[in-house]
Amino acid sequence: MAVTNEMSPLHTMSASDTGPMPSPTRRDFLYVMTAAFGVAGGVASLVPMFSQMNPDAATLAAGGPVDLDLSKLEPGQQIVVRWQDHPVFVIRRPAKLLQGLQDPKLIARLADPNSEEAQQPPYAKNWHRSANPEYGVLVGICTHLGCIPTFYPNASSSEPIADWLGGYFCPCHGSKYDLAGRVFNGVPAPYNLPIPPYRFVNESMLRIGENPPGVQFDFGSILQI
Repeated sequence: MAVTNEMSPLHTMSASDTGPMPSPTRRDFLYVMTAAFGVAGGVASLVPMFSQMNPDAATLAAGGPVDLDLSKLEPGQQIVVRWQDHPVFVIRRPAKLLQGLQDPKLIARLADPNSEEAQQPPYAKNWHRSANPEYGVLVGICTHLGCIPTFYPNASSSEPIADWLGGYFCPCHGSKYDLAGRVFNGVPAPYNLPIPPYRFVNESMLRIGENPPGVQFDFGSILQI
């Protein structure tokens, strides 16, 4: 059954909400810590539009497609939803961020700028790696050892590292990706971030886990997750 994310404040679940709690895994810990770190970074930079948003408990669904209402997602903002036990980053990229994705300075530093490796469906094999340039949809698992990269959308001379061009930084081993999930040269991660099957149900509703009509794409065919 599809689930809609209402983008509510962080919800603390009780035992009555979820039943017996499973033992946390390393990836669960990294997921929570990365989301918390993203929130702190957004506050520290005093740029609210670039804050990391935490998923409502209802988005932690596995199995079938997950519906996400995009009408409340502001330009420059990201939300994380859970699909088939994968964290999925959904970012609304305004014109300034899209221009940055085509910057020759950035492209020269990327390992696979044209998405030649099979890490995405055919409708996302383009310079913005998406079905719609305005919205990026990425599986947020580093292709090195499975950590969860942190969202740093703004270019910076020093944060999280020197001469940062904007994108995602993996704090575990230093892998870097741009805001289309394209991996940089010279980092441990070998591939771009995977892209799940998805389609736009209408102008404001995104469905993760389902291809557009007439398109065949099996998420299991990607090289690495």
